[in-house]
Amino acid sequence: MNTTIQLLAQTRRQLGGWSWLKKSLLAIALLTFATSSFLYLTPPGLSIREFLAQTVISTQHRDWAWIFVGADKRDYMVKMSHQFTETSALEKQNMGLIKHNRKARSVDELISEVKDISGQFWKGKMIYVYDPTSIRVVVPHKAGEGERISSMVERTGAVAGINGGGFIDPDGLGNGFAPIGLIMSGSEPVYSDVDAYTAQHIVGFTKEGTLVVGKYSLTELRELGVTDAVSFLAPRLIANGNPQITNGDGGWGRAPRTAIGQREDGTLIFVVIDGRQTHSVGATLKEVQDLLLKEGAVNAGMMDGGASSELVVKGEVVTKPSSRYGERRLPSGILVFDDPASYKVDRIWDGLQTIDPGGAYDHPDFLKEQEQIKKQQANQPKKTEPAKTEDPAKTGTSGGTAKPPATKPPETSGGTGSTGAGSGTPTGGGSTGTTKPDAGGSTSGSGTPAGGASNGGGATGGGSTGTGQGGAGTTAPGGTSGTGTGTGGSATDGGTAKPPAGTGTGSSGTETGTGTGTATPPPAAGGSGTGQTTLPPTGGTTGGTTGGTTTTKPPAGTGTGTTTPGTGSGSGTTSGTTAGTTTGTSGTAK
Repeated sequence: MNTTIQLLAQTRRQLGGWSWLKKSLLAIALLTFATSSFLYLTPPGLSIREFLAQTVISTQHRDWAWIFVGADKRDYMVKMSHQFTETSALEKQNMGLIKHNRKARSVDELISEVKDISGQFWKGKMIYVYDPTSIRVVVPHKAGEGERISSMVERTGAVAGINGGGFIDPDGLGNGFAPIGLIMSGSEPVYSDVDAYTAQHIVGFTKEGTLVVGKYSLTELRELGVTDAVSFLAPRLIANGNPQITNGDGGWGRAPRTAIGQREDGTLIFVVIDGRQTHSVGATLKEVQDLLLKEGAVNAGMMDGGASSELVVKGEVVTKPSSRYGERRLPSGILVFDDPASYKVDRIWDGLQTIDPGGAYDHPDFLKEQEQIKKQQANQPKKTEPAKTEDPAKTGTSGGTAKPPATKPPETSGGTGSTGAGSGTPTGGGSTGTTKPDAGGSTSGSGTPAGGASNGGGATGGGSTGTGQGGAGTTAPGGTSGTGTGTGGSATDGGTAKPPAGTGTGSSGTETGTGTGTATPPPAAGGSGTGQTTLPPTGGTTGGTTGGTTTTKPPAGTGTGTTTPGTGSGSGTTSGTTAGTTTGTSGTAK
């Protein structure tokens, strides 16, 4: 005992540390295990499974009943259901049992007020029809599809109506135009899928208003004086005052039901029970039978049920059809008329070789529903993946940093020259030009063009253009020449250095920029001289604004002189591109 208590306490502590998800899954697993054990291992569970299977068998999806009882048991149950239907129809009806008490009635006296009826699991409506000769079977007025009972009542001016016989109904979405069995109206066989000598399950009415329920051929019905009739394959409920269901519940489970009974005085009883809904699950056949017995019926039979079940009184649908589309299109209805002879049946099936029962492909409400679903799906926002961004190291962007090109140190024939420095301040004016920065990123600024010149022997020299890291500067074309002076350094190990040859005149605009950096002049062979060289920084950051559409590139100068290359640094403002003249003294090579 102590061990059990300790085990329970330990288990409780372990469960206390579980998340709510684990606890929920455990509860579901335990509930499933307990329910399955009860349903499949106990006699009451077997009864429940059989009842559920019967309910499914009475629908259009009877094949699914194997889920509850297996395929073999399902087939056996279907066989027994058919056998009971046939057995209940064997007893021939005593036509003299009904004693009609006819009297003239106004249209308001033909039927009773609608009466509410209910059981443990169902709710429904019931009316009495006091003159049974007011009954007519009505069919749709146009070929190709059935008609709703409310439409039939309104179109024909009937007082009330219920659904009639069965029909082929693919997937529960049939068009109601393919009847099963026989349809008679006004003594005329409007439709029949068998010959006149083959018996079918019938609910009909004689000219005197006697309800006929059982299995009869068209020939037998004519002999009995039947004028209006429909077919539905269902068990007979009451025959000559005797209930047909004496054991069990009838074997059809719970579902919406439509039934007709008749008292000995000829009064008809219309019963319609809602089903497959939260307010009403549906009734068993025995429950319907017992209700009609209690109401005094001596003969009673079933009409088509399920989603077809409905009762219309004075143009209003007083029951709640179980179809999600409301009333269904049907091939026949049983209506109450003030003047039944005024109705002329439409022979809509005459001459047809084939009849299309319809289905999902042509059901208007179903197609409309599917179209709405597609629109809703189309209007839902689509999931978008975040845009992929390029690696900033690979692709330059505004504000980024570009890696300047590598520069190779100058080569000399020997010796080390001193640093040369110079400045020039040319001026000029004109429209703003644009200097394009190197690819690979941009920073605001301006490059410094070569504007100086050296003159070792009186000739004009020009410095090479520096390469800087940064963006474009502003250049105003049309500037004037400027002059500057400078002093060259000295070189050792002999030789005469010569700047690159070239000719050109700088006269295009003004470019302003500031920056610091290191400039590398072209390689020299050595020597010394004097002259002016203005070099842009190669690694500095320049500042300025960019505008216009003119790009100006300074030209190179020409001349001879003695120049010592070196590395210079500085900051300042340079305007324009100039062709200046610098006077210097020759350096001495050692």
